[in-house]
Amino acid sequence: MYRLFILCFCSFILLACNRKSNPTATNAKDLYQSQEIDLEQTLTTIALGSCNRQDLPQDMWNHILAQEPQLWVWLGDNIYGDSEDMSVMKAKYMQQKYAPEYVAFRRELPIIGTWDDHDFGVNDGGKEFSKRAESQALMLDFLDVPKDAPVRSQAGVYQSYTFGPKEKQVKIILLDSRYHRDATVDNPDPKARYLPNETGTILGEAQWQWLEQELINSEAQVHIIANGIQVIPEDHGYEKWANFPKERQRLIDLLRKHSISRPILVSGDRHIAEVSKLVFPYYDYPIYELTTSGLTHSYDKVGEEPNRHRVSKLIGELNFGIIRIDWAAGDAPGVRVEVRGKNDKIHTAVDLD
Repeated sequence: MYRLFILCFCSFILLACNRKSNPTATNAKDLYQSQEIDLEQTLTTIALGSCNRQDLPQDMWNHILAQEPQLWVWLGDNIYGDSEDMSVMKAKYMQQKYAPEYVAFRRELPIIGTWDDHDFGVNDGGKEFSKRAESQALMLDFLDVPKDAPVRSQAGVYQSYTFGPKEKQVKIILLDSRYHRDATVDNPDPKARYLPNETGTILGEAQWQWLEQELINSEAQVHIIANGIQVIPEDHGYEKWANFPKERQRLIDLLRKHSISRPILVSGDRHIAEVSKLVFPYYDYPIYELTTSGLTHSYDKVGEEPNRHRVSKLIGELNFGIIRIDWAAGDAPGVRVEVRGKNDKIHTAVDLD
């Protein structure tokens, strides 16, 4: 706790010095405030990422800015809180929020996002976590979500944003796969952590009803659906929607039932990055998933890992994601997903069908 206080204090001093040398920074709000969210903006470049330890070097933010994104989307593990003590969680959020590199980053572009287990408060946790309501409030404070936003008065951090004019709309749906999630089923096999929970829920019924209405009422040309854990992969033994097969199938069926245009799933959690794809007959679009995970630490010894749906390299290096939208591509917008690293390195890129 003392170390966290010292780190936050040092960050404050550095920022205060920067303010003295910057005559345009007239008050604290100018220095610390994130860019406001502009829903009228036509999005062409969106950056995403996850798995960010607040106590490790914050080297990636300038490399992300070099891609000139218009929006940043957190995909979870935005800090590593892992505590039922909300004063500890708050200190860790403050350490991240006021890290000089991240302050400079959020002054350049708006930020939205969801959470995963470590910023929720417990590794691989779900609805059994006793401090989930208090943790939700801290997470929304971290994202500067307005105090009167509807998400502040509901159980769970799920929300949505629709950007752009009618003919160039991107809808970003942020799911909460922690607050209402039932218990996982432990697997005695050390090679696979979990067995399927055949009847359990991830989202909870209220969130499912909300999600369907968000999809039914959408006129967007591109739909980005974000949550902490992978949806499409079925083969690895770690956390994934396939551990709750009824829920995974329900999400896939919902996208197909309402013929959702250009559905792109995005996830984090795994400390690796990859692109996965599902194809269905009689459905205009394949369902793609971009997993991008490892802003400060990654699984650099991943080697190989089974994923029958992978259509990219498997990346174990530090990474972030980019979604590029070409509104002039034809009848439907062209979309390219990229996994990038430092110094403009492209780990993999996939043009979506």
